[in-house]
Order: sequence, then C-alpha cells, then structure tokens
Amino acid sequence: MKIATYNVNSIRRRLPSVLEWLAQHQPDVMCLQETKTSDQDFPVEAVRQAGYCVTFRGGKGYNGVATLTRREPERVMHGLHEGPDNEDVRILQTVVNGIPIINTYVPQGNRITSEKYQFKLEWFKRIRTYFEKYLDPRKPAIWAGDVNVAPEPIDVYHPDRRVNDVDFHIDARNAYKQALAWGFIDVFRQIHPNRIQYTYWDYFRNALENNWGWRIDHILATPPLAAFCVDSDVDMAPRRAPGSSDHTVVWAQFNEPQHPGTGSGERTSAHIR
Repeated sequence: MKIATYNVNSIRRRLPSVLEWLAQHQPDVMCLQETKTSDQDFPVEAVRQAGYCVTFRGGKGYNGVATLTRREPERVMHGLHEGPDNEDVRILQTVVNGIPIINTYVPQGNRITSEKYQFKLEWFKRIRTYFEKYLDPRKPAIWAGDVNVAPEPIDVYHPDRRVNDVDFHIDARNAYKQALAWGFIDVFRQIHPNRIQYTYWDYFRNALENNWGWRIDHILATPPLAAFCVDSDVDMAPRRAPGSSDHTVVWAQFNEPQHPGTGSGERTSAHIR
C-alpha cells in the first residue's frame, strides 16, 4: 500500500498537478487538504477518470479535505463526531483494506496571542479524544495531512527565530506530541531520523530557492503498521512546478514481508489487511 498526502492549496488550481502525480506514482490512497472548493464544484469526474474514488468535504475559498482511493472505501466518516461543530471540512476518515486513514487539515492558528491559536491547541485535544473513541493503537491505522506543526528544530529553518511562530511554538509542539502519544509513529522520521527535509515553503523571499521551509505535512502510523513501512519521502517535483502549491507531496510505502518460499500471491499471517 502506498499512501500520499498533499496540501493542494485549491484543488481546482492544482488539479493538473494532482492528476499527473496520480498517473506517475499510482498511490493506493492520496489525502488532500485545503481543497478550497464547495462540494458541488469538486472535480469529481476528472478524479474518477484517473481511476480513483473520492470522498470530500469543503467550502469555497478555505479549508477542505478529500481522500482519493483506488478502490471503494469500506467506510467513511466526516468530522470529529456526528452533529454540529464536527469540523467536517478538516477531518475525514476513510477505511481502505480494513485500515482507517485519518486525513486532517489542522488549524494554523494565526498568532500565538490569538483565539485561533487557542482553538488550535484545543483541536489537538479533540483529535486525541477522537483517536481514543474510534481507533485502537494495537491495530493498523494512519493519520496523514497538514498538521501545521514542525515537531523538532530539525523540521524548520532557523529554529531559533521561529520560537513564537504558531507552527513551532512549544505549546503547539507539545499539543501535537500529546495527540501523537496516543499511538502514532512518524514514518518519515522512522526512515530518515536525521535528514533535514521540508514539505512547505512560502511564496515570498525566494523561500524555495533558499530552502527556508517547514516540515509540517506528515504521515503517521500505529506501531503494527509502522513496522511494515519500507520507505517514506518527500517529492519536490510538485513544489518546483509552475503554479505550484506552497506545499508538496509526502508519501509512504507499506509492504508485507515475504517469508522464504512464499510466492507473491500468497499472504502471510502478518498481512496488514
């Protein structure tokens, strides 16, 4: 299973980039954030013609999540819970091959003195409660998306100057880590413990050329699934393309081990499905 996540910063503007990535890399699942499109305007047919099912919720000009899957999902859940105030344009659970895949666009927070920042900190508590209610850390699950937190100094340029930024402030980092402590592992860091690699660069000050970036887009897996992660990386091509999003694609590959004498068509007892 190959999983990808991409903050597209408008699905209609970035649709060619998404379709190109799907055709070239053929992920089993692709999570998109900041689709910024009303549901009636989502380019469903273009995604279907590319060979993918799609589930989404969004609003015109802001937020929005969509999950693309090569096969019809077994179950879909929009939002943190049923009913009002469920943040359904920020979180989407799609079950594929029995694996819950949680696609999130975590609030950015504006400024650390703002109510929006307090809302962001509270949001991490809410998603921790969500994990406790709907998932089991002893079973395979994935949390992917733009979490708007660079967890460690290695994950942001000039970290000494970013301490009061909403995506690196210690309270945001601790809130994220508390959610993570429920039972998720950062599979990129599992594969690349010491690599400096970012996933977001703003459009100003030649940030991309200077590599003034942030690693705020993540793929996280519960231990039973993280054990099967054989590779995870960041694809720079979408960010370097003309008219790109300010984020780029993060992906992870999960393979089942092959025991001696086991053919590719035979499933082992460790099969993740």
